Amino acid sequence: MSPVRKRLLAGASLTTASLLLAGCSGSSGTSSSGSHDAINYALPANFTPNWILPIGTAAHLNTNNISIANALWEPLIAYDGSTGAMGWNKKGSVATAADFAADNKSVTITLGERQWSDGKPITSADVKFWFDLIKANKAQWAGYNPGKAPDNWTSFKTVDAHHFTITFDKAYNPQWMLANELSSINPLPQHVWDKAGDAKKDWTYLNSAAKNINGYAANALWKTVSGPYTVKSFSTAGKVVLAANTKYDGGEKAGIPTVNLLPFTTADAEKNALRSGSVDYGYIEATDLDQKDSFTAQGYTVKPWSGWAITYMPYNFNNPSMGAVFKQLYARQAVQRSIDQSSLSKVIFNGTAVPGYGPVPQAQSSSFLSATQKSDPYPFSTSAAESLLTGHGWSEQGGVMTCTSPGTGAAQCGEGVAKGTKFQMQVLSQSGSTVTDNMMSAIQSSLAKTGIKFSIKTAPVNSVLSQTPQCTASQSICKWQLSYFGTAGSWYFPAFPTGDSLFQTKGGANFGNYSNADVDKLISASTTSSSTQAVQDYSAALAKDLPVIWLPEPDYQISVVKNGLGGFSQDPLANFHPAQWKWTS
Repeated sequence: MSPVRKRLLAGASLTTASLLLAGCSGSSGTSSSGSHDAINYALPANFTPNWILPIGTAAHLNTNNISIANALWEPLIAYDGSTGAMGWNKKGSVATAADFAADNKSVTITLGERQWSDGKPITSADVKFWFDLIKANKAQWAGYNPGKAPDNWTSFKTVDAHHFTITFDKAYNPQWMLANELSSINPLPQHVWDKAGDAKKDWTYLNSAAKNINGYAANALWKTVSGPYTVKSFSTAGKVVLAANTKYDGGEKAGIPTVNLLPFTTADAEKNALRSGSVDYGYIEATDLDQKDSFTAQGYTVKPWSGWAITYMPYNFNNPSMGAVFKQLYARQAVQRSIDQSSLSKVIFNGTAVPGYGPVPQAQSSSFLSATQKSDPYPFSTSAAESLLTGHGWSEQGGVMTCTSPGTGAAQCGEGVAKGTKFQMQVLSQSGSTVTDNMMSAIQSSLAKTGIKFSIKTAPVNSVLSQTPQCTASQSICKWQLSYFGTAGSWYFPAFPTGDSLFQTKGGANFGNYSNADVDKLISASTTSSSTQAVQDYSAALAKDLPVIWLPEPDYQISVVKNGLGGFSQDPLANFHPAQWKWTS
């Protein structure tokens, strides 16, 4: 999804789908619906929609853009957690079946007998139109990772109007292919959008039209849809009104005729709107849970919305002063054993976070999670952490562990760690969050008990990301040691939690330059093997090898929902699905 770094936060949603930054004022102006014909949905603070085209580009990856686009143009394969479990939601998909060849080198897709809102049939040509657009303009597509889709899709063969076959460059895990690649396809109305008969020219035309936000409601281009809703209005300030598509013939018919999506620039403004009763569905912060009773007394239900994400603090393995220390597994074990994740989750996050011990999300049960990761291989113990260091050539001097026995022996500091090196490290952490500040202070205190000095520097999240890039030791930008950008979760995954971007050697979001040849093989196996054992082996390996400091995974949001609004589950992928909302009382 970012951070874009592709899905740093549900903004860091594909987000980047976007980080929650404080603004100056609120935006509402819509009174409570007062009937079951409408719903007023408060968008998370500073998640302003700004794109309608169901093809993401780098500047338009806010998760709300994705949710709105999917409500207008249904995905080929809706693979998400919207029904309560991570999987293929066939009711919200244009495809009805995906039959993989015995060798897993191709898939044949079956389309439902569906029509566009203008009465024309949805056919293989509409999928081929999307395919050709992406193939010809992949560098501008935000979903592009070299070597992955569309590079690994070698051909598209139309069988008939409702069947087509995509061939791959090799065998892939069908679950991974469905969840992470085929789910990115949106059939597009070729008979309306293919103005030039040329993929590059059509790409330019569509993207140019999509930049005119004020023109969305009037432009005929956006009126031919396949999803349960159409756009009634869309303002540059981010207020969007969706109207039920009366011609919709799919499995998720809109339950509420009008959906008002309301933007807010601050969390406080959104809370005030909830208190006034002018919204039916909104959010509060974890620090506001002590006010939960005031919302329930007004007829709301307050419930956490957990994200399909992990939260962590990357080491910079190429840092010239501390990189050699970070490369020692015992040193990383000592750091991890100094982090009291259970207390952080309960006290700092008011119970709205769960401990995370590896590269697979742990807030939801899944077949991806290994027993090793789940069991916490490095439980909190500062005395055990201290013993790890003293057993490898370190001794405490002036309150800070110092390498006094350099060398590569079993009881020495390790390769590249010079005598006199002090175990002191600095994090550049995102500013603007009291919860994050409190967590960093708590970590500082527990590390000090181990003899590790931990200093904290803060900056806006965009500055954190720009100042802590991938680098080599000789570069001046490589002086950073630790980075934190996880106030709302560091990395939101697609449905299959692959690690190729994060932890594969030279991966696009491998910020700390971690490299392990054995892990590279496990990551490759997880995307090609048809067995879930491959991804579990990857989960176990990184829970043990500690490529980063694992930290508690906070809930994506704390939802406040008007009593009587139901019929849906919160999607851990951080998307919302308005067609699933129903007034039940």
